[in-house]
Amino acid sequence: MNKQFLTMLFSLLVVVSAPLMAKGQPFEDKFRQLDELLPTPTVYRTASGAPGHQYWQQQADYKIKAQLDDKTQRLTASETITYYNNSPDKLTYLWLQLDQNRFMRNSQAKLTRTTGVKHTNPKVGYGSMRNMVQTDLHQGGFDITAVTDGRGKKLHYVINETMMRVDLPKALKSGKKTTLKISWNYQIREQKVLGGRAGYEYFKEDDNYLYEVAQWFPRMAAYYDVYGWQNKQFLGNGEFTLEFGDYDVEITVPSDHIVASTGELNNPKSVLTSTQRKRLKQARKSDKPVLIVTQAEATEKEQHKSNKTKTWHFKTKNVRDFAWASSRKFIWDAQGYKKGDTDTIAMSYYPKEGNPLWERYSTEAIVHTIEQYNKYSLQYPYPVAISVNGPVGGMEYPMISFNGPRPKKDKKTGELTYSSRTKYGLIGVIIHEVGHNYYPMIVNSDERQWTWMDEGLNTFVQFLAEQAWEEKYPSRRGPARNITDYMKSSYQVPIMTNSESILQFGNNAYGKPATALNILRETIMGRELFDFAFKEYAERWKFKRPTPADFFRTLEDASAVDLDWFIRGWFYTTDHVDISLDQVRKLHIGSQDPETEKAWDRQQHEAKPLDISEMRNKGMARRVEAKPELLDFYNEHDKFTVTNSDRNKYNKAQKKLEDWEVELLKNGSNLYVVDFSNKGGLVMPIILQVTYQDGTEEVIRMSAQIWRKNTEKVSKMLITDKEISSIVLDPYWETADVDVNNNYWPARVVESRLELFKMKKKSLMQKYNEKLKTDDDDKDDKAPEKQDDAA
Repeated sequence: MNKQFLTMLFSLLVVVSAPLMAKGQPFEDKFRQLDELLPTPTVYRTASGAPGHQYWQQQADYKIKAQLDDKTQRLTASETITYYNNSPDKLTYLWLQLDQNRFMRNSQAKLTRTTGVKHTNPKVGYGSMRNMVQTDLHQGGFDITAVTDGRGKKLHYVINETMMRVDLPKALKSGKKTTLKISWNYQIREQKVLGGRAGYEYFKEDDNYLYEVAQWFPRMAAYYDVYGWQNKQFLGNGEFTLEFGDYDVEITVPSDHIVASTGELNNPKSVLTSTQRKRLKQARKSDKPVLIVTQAEATEKEQHKSNKTKTWHFKTKNVRDFAWASSRKFIWDAQGYKKGDTDTIAMSYYPKEGNPLWERYSTEAIVHTIEQYNKYSLQYPYPVAISVNGPVGGMEYPMISFNGPRPKKDKKTGELTYSSRTKYGLIGVIIHEVGHNYYPMIVNSDERQWTWMDEGLNTFVQFLAEQAWEEKYPSRRGPARNITDYMKSSYQVPIMTNSESILQFGNNAYGKPATALNILRETIMGRELFDFAFKEYAERWKFKRPTPADFFRTLEDASAVDLDWFIRGWFYTTDHVDISLDQVRKLHIGSQDPETEKAWDRQQHEAKPLDISEMRNKGMARRVEAKPELLDFYNEHDKFTVTNSDRNKYNKAQKKLEDWEVELLKNGSNLYVVDFSNKGGLVMPIILQVTYQDGTEEVIRMSAQIWRKNTEKVSKMLITDKEISSIVLDPYWETADVDVNNNYWPARVVESRLELFKMKKKSLMQKYNEKLKTDDDDKDDKAPEKQDDAA
């Protein structure tokens, strides 16, 4: 026998499968291909996951003029849209998104909003109640005052909630373009009261406003090969599906305001001082943030409000949206970043209430995001990258993001301080929102249909970037162990669920897909294969509109790894991972020598505990003891006695064996059969950490294909020349197994802690006589509505 065989630690010798399924149940092939779930490839989208040779997408260019009224918080604007029909279809009407109409008094979003007030002991926070009251009072939505063609001729239009259909007098043929002119105005919302992805914040102490402006203009709905017009109503969760285009935007604001915006400033000499322009030039070559507007300068402007106005002019090409922010309170810092194909400037805008946190971390976090995302996705192509502190907790737009965390004022000292949670909350939300430039601002997925395609992918790369910020960064999403509570919950739907129908939004659209991708990278595919395939997806679909099928197919196409089983389980079901290590059986190869084997049989028999009756009958009088003549051959010999017949049979059998078969019978290796059961439904790799009697350890990894013939129970034989003392399944908690307590052999003791407390009860008289006190800390000052993006 080859000595190498005797000394190797493990051999993938055999997988012993139990009967395929429980009796009466059909076999479920969890490794079948996704053919019935994925759409048929076309000339627009190939079977490899790449854009087809006839791929097309529409284009919409915008020229917009807007004026902000700082006294009434109202925006008035007009736009000229040039729409290019690059589709092969003839269009008789166009659809535009009117997202502000979500906030109309009679909107579906308002009327279908439910309450979480319980039947017993009903409670609601002050902020939430304020939101419900003010939402009913607020008259939001667009006031459309004109819709015409390029020559000023009125066009017929119909507004249906958050969508507006414009009927064309003549069908727009393939390859042609048309022009729309639209005028409108709307009341900007107080975001801290009414919530939403944009709005203003009022600072009572200095009587100033800070505006974050988004979804502020009628935008072309997307028209594409998969769904035609994406005109599904905006109810609040499913975000935006938009076309790329060029923007030329003029924004008129009070003259002492600073404006942060998508695009490049086209008239710096008209709106910036010479000192500010000089500082900005210095910042482009600096390796640390440079203040363009200092805190002292911003504070000075807070006290003296200008009645004059200035118009800021921004231009940009090939973006899918446009947002901006404006305030006289803004401190402004900037730092250039140039590496590879990226040449940009990172900029932060924040009120003094954001310091000392923002001046230290915001711009650094922007630069860090671009560095890390460039590694795993694509080269950042835009000339600016902006982070703004205001009322919105976290929201993304091309080149600009709104991020909410800021310090709190200490009530005793009056100083602004921040907690660890606030610090990492700020760094994390900036990474996340700036990262959205890649997904979906460049890799332009359909957010209205599939939230996970941008939020999940972005949260995954966010995790990679956070880990590169510092060791042991407290990432919320990404590690497999962080998603297990959600995975085993019953209140959930598959990831492949439309955005407006998702339950547990953050876990479903952010956490679970990010975890799935991290498991693919670390456990299923490996970093090299995954990183190449993931980057290939970003490169293939930059400035294009991918679908889930394009993503799934690209991962397989670029890696040669069959992932259909993983995609089906993680994205199309709510199954969870719970693989149990049920039993370990130790075997040895029978030598067939009766002298050896019957001695072993006797040893096993004698090792069994005595029967309780036999044990208690010890010493009792026996008949054969009184009459020894009753004893015969069978009292001296038993079934373990080796007979001549046994020896003859053995010798005869040995002569028929080949040399290698004889050698195999002498193999003294330890054989262990380990039994596993799949209790959660998801098939996953089996990862074992084996510890030997001599204290050494070994990790063996078996791919998920071990379950392909039986998805409920499998057994694995391990062959080693050492004796095993313990086995741990999923030792690094990398598969999202929801119950690790059934992962140990021998079974481990589950430790916990029992907390003791004293019962305190007060009588009605004690409560009546208790001193009345007010504690402002107990007031519910929380934001009325959950922020719309991940912090």
